[in-house]
Amino acid sequence: MLRRLLTPRWLGALLLACLYAVAAYHLGHWQYGRHLAKVERNERISAHYNAAPVPAQSVLSASPLPIGQEWTKVSARGSYGAERLVVRGRTLDGDVGYDVLAPFTLDTGSVVLIDRGWIPLGEKGAADVPAYAPPPAGDVTVTGWVRPGEKSRDKATTPGQIASISLADASKALGHPLLGGYVQLEQDGVTGTTTTPPAPAPLGRPDRSLGAHQAYAFQWWMTVPLGFILIFFGVRREGDATASTPRPPKVKKTRIWDEEDE
Repeated sequence: MLRRLLTPRWLGALLLACLYAVAAYHLGHWQYGRHLAKVERNERISAHYNAAPVPAQSVLSASPLPIGQEWTKVSARGSYGAERLVVRGRTLDGDVGYDVLAPFTLDTGSVVLIDRGWIPLGEKGAADVPAYAPPPAGDVTVTGWVRPGEKSRDKATTPGQIASISLADASKALGHPLLGGYVQLEQDGVTGTTTTPPAPAPLGRPDRSLGAHQAYAFQWWMTVPLGFILIFFGVRREGDATASTPRPPKVKKTRIWDEEDE
């Protein structure tokens, strides 16, 4: 069996089995890492979501929001700016629409981005943003949960729209710097009330599902030895087939007599 395994055909199969084993090992770790990230996210939600709000200035700064502070409930006193901005391609309960963003100037003078909620698409498509209730005027107190900014999608945008809640893109669109995280609004005196035009719909509780990443990780790891197992049975089967093949009988040589032998 060892001699047969060292033939070029089976050595090539061994190389492929090794490559697959390494790939399956790393893919399993990638899926398990995604599972652990969701477990940590759920722990942050459990620790922060229903807690008493803390001052926004104690959590947000010019630096990017640390992931461990995500979903911290905060309150802030200040006023909304006049600029309007929406994020296209956002979903709520399976429907596609926009998230409504607005700058909020704190008493300290810093500006934080507020995600006020969701509105549906207009009747004329994505470029037609329907009317929605403006934020309250004057000094107000808002409460909500801090979130880190999203990655920019680097797409060309329509004025007044961006493709993701990228703080850099929002800052460029609004024309002034923003703090290193945004606030998903719970209440500002308008959201959740009946107005004409309607106020943005609250975004609801965060997703806590873990998905199937852990199961996928175990599936990848279980297939690590698969290639070697197939090679073992393939080599053994080839050996059994060779052993069971009858050898051709030896041809007996017959001497031909001629006159010189007499």
